[in-house]
Amino acid sequence: MSFQAYLDKIEAQTGLTPRQFIELAAQQGFDESTKATPVLNWLKQEYGLGHGHAQAMVHVILKGPKIDPKHVGKGGAHGDKSDTLWLDGKDSNPDA
Repeated sequence: MSFQAYLDKIEAQTGLTPRQFIELAAQQGFDESTKATPVLNWLKQEYGLGHGHAQAMVHVILKGPKIDPKHVGKGGAHGDKSDTLWLDGKDSNPDA
């Protein structure tokens, strides 16, 4: 599953876009200085995310939309089209 596909699946499950999760995390006091575990636990407890999906969202919340280029341009289900993730909802993604 590509990184973007993880985010799209989270949106389908929760009804919240990645950008909305970033805003909710900020309201909880989470920012780039926060360790991953508190954010991970919050996502699992409050939104019922599994570990892998929560980890993907933790990356976006704490590190932003850029991903390692090693994930870009690979064919198949595990490759992303860009090194920048779309945060504004799967239905509004021009690359989808």
